[in-house]
Amino acid sequence: MRIGVIGVGSMGQNHARILADMGLLAGVSDISPEAAKKVGDRYSVPYMTKHSDLLKEDIDAVIIVTPTTTHKKVASCALRAGKHVLLEKPMTGSSKDLVELNRQASRSKLVLAGGFVERHNPVVSFARNSLQKGDFGTLITAATRRVSSLPSRIRDIGVVMDLGIHDMDVVQHVVGERALSVYALGGTGKGIKFEDHANILIDFEKGATGFIEVNWLTPMRVRKLALTCDKNFVEVDYMDQSVQVCSSTFKPFEPGNLFNVPIDFDLRRVALRKEEPLRRELNDFISAMKDGKDPLVTGESAVHTLKIAEAALKSMKSGRKELVR
Repeated sequence: MRIGVIGVGSMGQNHARILADMGLLAGVSDISPEAAKKVGDRYSVPYMTKHSDLLKEDIDAVIIVTPTTTHKKVASCALRAGKHVLLEKPMTGSSKDLVELNRQASRSKLVLAGGFVERHNPVVSFARNSLQKGDFGTLITAATRRVSSLPSRIRDIGVVMDLGIHDMDVVQHVVGERALSVYALGGTGKGIKFEDHANILIDFEKGATGFIEVNWLTPMRVRKLALTCDKNFVEVDYMDQSVQVCSSTFKPFEPGNLFNVPIDFDLRRVALRKEEPLRRELNDFISAMKDGKDPLVTGESAVHTLKIAEAALKSMKSGRKELVR
């Protein structure tokens, strides 16, 4: 298996690092000659400034980590060249464009996988599997917080498509239901072209609720998921890959002294083996190509995630709840 990386900014360099470690990196391209040369020299692979030149190389697949506005064009070129594609989120940022890419990949019998790396985090797998087994009871609300300061690398999309899209994907994956409608509030606090903060409420088909807080205004980095269930409250930390499962029981108390209500708390921390989500994502992509199976994040599932994001952006403008169509 020989794989190339198109776009070697911060995320592209991480893809290249892992592929090189696996012995699968076959070449890189970037419109910046300096960036392409730096990564190519580091891993002793061919480098070029045009993605079309990389697609002429003897490779089986490409990882596309270019700006969102170029996703459709570059991915379409790769599929026409007969290459399997792992396309970084938000996979064009348009559900309509992604539907077209899915059709192109299907006609060519090629894998088109979504680069939603958080789906591959071990704590997300644990949360979804535990919910499906009923370990936490019935899910009522899945709430996420993904906040940080404004990154210098993002200039073509807002915080909903850059950060919020991760949690839209995770929440619907963990809940295991389709989103029906979205209500969102947000805007621009730092005067940039796109929104830099949003709070998003999602209705799911069987009654569960999703809540996503996302912004580029917080002077610290937080990446967490909280599940409120009828048996447990579960807090998941994406960054340190930890899970805390909590429950409580009221003991007999005096109604006239609500300041000292006796409660028994049960708090347990689940120990999971830490793994790099991006490495898991690449292993999943490689397995899909070798075995002819669907990747964990298919282009089809990503279409619905994009529709949630589009409904959220529409709701922010309309001030109304919007259907996920």
